[in-house]
Amino acid sequence: MAKGKIIVGMHGLANKPPKEEEANWWKLAMQEGLKKNCNLTVDFEFQVVYWADLLYKSPLHRDENFKFDALYNNEPYIEAQDGALQTYEEGWFAKASAGVLGVGGAALDALKGYMGFDGLANTLLEKTLKDLAFYYEEDRQITDRQGRVRQARRVIQDELRKILLPLKGQRIMLIGHSMGSIVAYDVLRDLKKEDPAFAVAHFVTIGSPLGLPHVKLKVHEERNQEVRTPTIVTERWANYADRRDPVAVDVHLADDYKPNGAGICVVDDLVHNDYPLPKEKPNHHKSYGYLRTPELSKHLQQFILG
Repeated sequence: MAKGKIIVGMHGLANKPPKEEEANWWKLAMQEGLKKNCNLTVDFEFQVVYWADLLYKSPLHRDENFKFDALYNNEPYIEAQDGALQTYEEGWFAKASAGVLGVGGAALDALKGYMGFDGLANTLLEKTLKDLAFYYEEDRQITDRQGRVRQARRVIQDELRKILLPLKGQRIMLIGHSMGSIVAYDVLRDLKKEDPAFAVAHFVTIGSPLGLPHVKLKVHEERNQEVRTPTIVTERWANYADRRDPVAVDVHLADDYKPNGAGICVVDDLVHNDYPLPKEKPNHHKSYGYLRTPELSKHLQQFILG
């Protein structure tokens, strides 16, 4: 990657492995996708915004002697089998579901039943709703890295701000997964007020709940403005979603988020995220799976080589 370019990743609210391991797995997933989908072997500068340790006393582990432990990580990064990374071809379902999910909870429930979400998907969707409550609860407090007890939402947002602000002047791609995409969206909207010259070239959301009615309502209420692309996004906002991902059940953000003043609008791209679980069904929400999809790999290639 040319000097002055950097990719920043923002993980979600669930517990994670240790920081170095999580950062390494994100990068390995991206490099795997670049190699298998684009025939590109390349190094690039990457930083992960790691905040799981602010919410969980201990990280996930891979000690085979303690597989029964609740902290045992049964979703490590593993490479995909040859030929498993497939490009998504949009069919009748995607076209039929576009624009249906902005109505409210009833629409989500109806689609949930229509799609026949299994137990894993139901659990993910229910956990996402709890995560939203945690993030938006005004009285929820946690301890920051300076030992101060502050509003949880602000502490989490500051973790991203501390990574982004020193990168001013570089060409930045910011990738937000799951709840991390909401945190990233909020921070990008606020940074414009503090530094109008700050810019993020590419904003990428993967497995994002930004299309959920509650989230869109909160954005509108808190800002008393239209729901739109953050002003400091200067080149592209790409939203990658698997229609089987219950967290990103509204895969179409383009009809919800208006363009910013520069005309940058969110572009939705459906993908196949069949991240493997040992002896279990795929987890269509997993970050590593999204990071190596052909569609995102091509986006990374353009950013790295462009």
